[in-house]
Amino acid sequence: MSSKAIILIVDDEETIRFSMKEFLEGQGYEVVVAETCVQALEKINEFLPDLVLLDLRLPNMDGIELLEKVKTKDPNALIIVMTGYGSVDSAVEAMKIGAYDYLEKPFKTEHLKVVIEKALGTQALRREVLELRAQQWTFADEPGGVIIGNSQQMKEVYSLIKQVSKSPSTTVLIQGESGTGKELVARAIHHLSSRKNGRFVDINCAALTESLLEAELFGYEKGSFTGATTTGKPGLFEVADKGTIFLDEIGEMGIALQAKLLRILQERQFKRVGGINDIKIDVRVIASTNRNLEEEVESGNFRKDLYYRLKVLPIYVPPLSERKDDIMLLVKHFVHKYNNEFNKNVHHIPPETERLLLEYQWPGNIRELKNVIERAVLISSNGTLQPELGVTVDSRRNTIDNNDMHGSGESDKELNARSLANIERQHIQRVLNETSWRRTEAAKILGINRTTLYNKIKEYGLSPS
Repeated sequence: MSSKAIILIVDDEETIRFSMKEFLEGQGYEVVVAETCVQALEKINEFLPDLVLLDLRLPNMDGIELLEKVKTKDPNALIIVMTGYGSVDSAVEAMKIGAYDYLEKPFKTEHLKVVIEKALGTQALRREVLELRAQQWTFADEPGGVIIGNSQQMKEVYSLIKQVSKSPSTTVLIQGESGTGKELVARAIHHLSSRKNGRFVDINCAALTESLLEAELFGYEKGSFTGATTTGKPGLFEVADKGTIFLDEIGEMGIALQAKLLRILQERQFKRVGGINDIKIDVRVIASTNRNLEEEVESGNFRKDLYYRLKVLPIYVPPLSERKDDIMLLVKHFVHKYNNEFNKNVHHIPPETERLLLEYQWPGNIRELKNVIERAVLISSNGTLQPELGVTVDSRRNTIDNNDMHGSGESDKELNARSLANIERQHIQRVLNETSWRRTEAAKILGINRTTLYNKIKEYGLSPS
């Protein structure tokens, strides 16, 4: 713990103040004392202590009232209340108001030491997260309106988002691996544009069959197909009028449907399934894909004219492997999130844990990292993010046997491609085995959609083992 941490002791008993001050200074802390609540408020304003040790029974103003005043002024203030034997009810009330913990008098100095170290560890992480948040890019005053990342690569993405947002109708293509945050980029474009008061409608093109996707996008008339006998239904393009529609994983869309989409982009109108009347719309289309659409065009799986129509303003979202500087920033963000969600107190990230997190390649990107930290926080029992993390992250899977590979005469580029594919194959096989081949659950852990997982299973020839 830093020797510069400042601790304020608020207690009307001189003997307690003196003995605690002497002990804590011996532990390397800077200690300030106050006898009354008025003095305590003065010391807080003067020294901005990292931690306040507050006796609940004080003259003129009780500790609860002081606690309320301090927390109103600074909700992040770290306060441990001290209470006499048999006054636990007061301590519980203080915890409800916002006290971090409580000490029941008389307490041993070793217990005091442990409680303070734990509290300051939590406060250090909390303050670090707040400082890091100040560096992040906020695009909307709502939950989820922040993109985490301060690397040069992400700063370039932020710049592109701002440029794209100035043009409310231009089509945007967002490219990048699964789990990199492409939908978040799409939402940022919408919220920063003049369409922000319209609806943001998203649909995963890989999650539906061709016929269902068509019906969802364009709607249908009564009696147009089996199941549409009672009434018609407007499509998502109609719902998104004056707003934005986000077509996630557009590379999974079939050729026939691509032709209909192209007409919308060109003419700004369409017909419902089974309909005869044109419906005019004013919608910005944002599409995303984890595929290489140029290769898909070459192979005949994607229309060339649609590709160029979509790629008016392309944005590439880099994978975590290309933005290592953001990994620990994201880790601390997720630790703070899940500490609050699970009522946990993970406040220490050992060097070994940090090394593993930085060396791992994160094939599932931010989605995988989020799942890893969620589980690691959930299973933590001592306030420490364990090196094992309770998951399948293992830097040894990134190790390549150079002797075996270089003996084949392959180039470094070929070796790298082959080794990364092998790592991905092993990782997917392991997750499938751990989930007893429940593909939906495995896809969620891997941070990819089910269609991508099915393609990977076929590509690598995976099978239950």
